[in-house]
Amino acid sequence: MTAPETSTPTSITTHLATPAPETSPPGPRRVLVIGSGGRENALAWALARCQGVERVWVAPGNGGSDELPGCEPLALVETDGAGLLAAALERRIDLVVVGPEGPLADGLADQLRAGGLAVFGPGADGARLEASKQWAKALMLEAGVPTALHWPATSLEQALAVLNQHPEPLVVKVDGLAAGKGVTVAETQAETLAAVEEVFAGRFGAAGASLVLEERMNGPEVSVFALTDGQGMVLLPPAQDHKRIGEGDTGPNTGGMGAYAPAPLLDAAGLELVRRTVLEPTLAALRARGIDYRGVIYAGLMLTADGPSVIEFNCRFGDPECETLMPLLGPELAAVLLACARGDLSQAPDLTIAPSCSACVIAAAAGYPGEVNRGEAISSTLETSERLQLFHAGSRRDADGVCRTAGGRVLAVVAQADDFDAAFAAAYGGLGQVHFEGLTYRRDIGHQVRRP
Repeated sequence: MTAPETSTPTSITTHLATPAPETSPPGPRRVLVIGSGGRENALAWALARCQGVERVWVAPGNGGSDELPGCEPLALVETDGAGLLAAALERRIDLVVVGPEGPLADGLADQLRAGGLAVFGPGADGARLEASKQWAKALMLEAGVPTALHWPATSLEQALAVLNQHPEPLVVKVDGLAAGKGVTVAETQAETLAAVEEVFAGRFGAAGASLVLEERMNGPEVSVFALTDGQGMVLLPPAQDHKRIGEGDTGPNTGGMGAYAPAPLLDAAGLELVRRTVLEPTLAALRARGIDYRGVIYAGLMLTADGPSVIEFNCRFGDPECETLMPLLGPELAAVLLACARGDLSQAPDLTIAPSCSACVIAAAAGYPGEVNRGEAISSTLETSERLQLFHAGSRRDADGVCRTAGGRVLAVVAQADDFDAAFAAAYGGLGQVHFEGLTYRRDIGHQVRRP
């Protein structure tokens, strides 16, 4: 399962439902990407480069959307299902890719499919895989998927009863969607108690009406993404995210401060093991519940002494893993996503994957992951290329055309090279060419694969 220590990428095997036909049908010409973050910026960039794609719209997009070749922002928010449907039909959209988890959990994919569109992203039923930790845990138990022991709690009293029986520190997870900030990995029982009390005091609103307490697992973490039509799947290279705000993996969790791929933690045999023990049983359990899941299954894994174990599932691409992976994926990506959306991966071409290392470093606003400064002017002298990208996340463009900060994670600088040392050198070099007041970043992203 674990590859030897190396700075070169591992071999990746894709898995299709059935072999692609010799002549595949054309991919989409017109694509709509829904969302405003770095993930959607990277998706739009990658899809605009695909074979046969003429135009990509991004709704609502961000301050960098109109700088992407072949892309155009669309001033409609993710919650405006009726407006998005009308705009997609008017523009004769062939493929809709829904980026964020919130609209998926609220049923946006269902609404757009009912209007006759091909949508890459699960319906509200499948999105429960991320939208409810308790529901996902029950599904994993049903499917026999390896995961940590856990105890659900719907009240403070119930949670305290669990703590009385388990004096060791536990992981506290808000049941609902909390923008990547609803998990506390406690170091002491006192920290566990404080996190539980914070949840039930209302910090996370409706998302924290209940929670899950979990045993702590030990081992490195890795992210695996499967593109699925509900039956078969295509696996992407494994990636490793860096969630903590501080260097040395210290401080509070964030949405992610950087990533790299392919993570040597999983070689080809390890990735096959994940497919067989985690992803295929999960898909089978979803089908058994009558759920036709078309989109991404994102398995956040811990590689324990007993093998890969699921920390959590997400129903969309990870961020910043998406920014890291997109430059590695070939021009068949749009056709593969369309085949998933139509429910027939047998109609997809093989997805080519570049044999390169990809490194991503996030530039965040001062104060992140807490309250952040907004409205700072962003400037850049970075010249992007085939092997160096700048993706916007929390940015906006004001009426005068000035790009300004508008969120916690503002920019992602991504680079590819033949080894990780060169990739991270290029990414950090690029980061030095972007500027805004209060810019914050981690200097040790990829420390697991970089030479000291």
